[in-house]
Amino acid sequence: MAAIKPIYQAVNAEAAAAALDAFEAGPWGKKYPAIAAAWRRQWEQVIPFFAFPPEVRRIIYTTNAIESLNSKLRSSVRGGGHFPTDEAAIKLLYLVLRRVSRDWKMPQREWSAARTQFAILFGERFTVE
Repeated sequence: MAAIKPIYQAVNAEAAAAALDAFEAGPWGKKYPAIAAAWRRQWEQVIPFFAFPPEVRRIIYTTNAIESLNSKLRSSVRGGGHFPTDEAAIKLLYLVLRRVSRDWKMPQREWSAARTQFAILFGERFTVE
């Protein structure tokens, strides 16, 4: 991961492309050429990411909280077995989300700066609770 960080932490798309070239030429890129190839195949979808300020990008690429939540939702559905209706499954997911949200004590440390950037970028479309 340390070798890939310069790509998504670059200041703009050009610097990211140069970092991708450096990764590809480096030891990890030679050992795992599929990584650079995957980035290049999706490069058109990656470029818009660099239009956001660094505070917003940090929130976007940090996925630990999302992965943790998805894991809890998957395990609850897996343990629930067969659901008689879609509504029964939705109710279970709702209850899991309520239980999980009680454990959320602190927002991600970058959220304050990102929230400010969202308010600037999206104006009235972004509302603060």
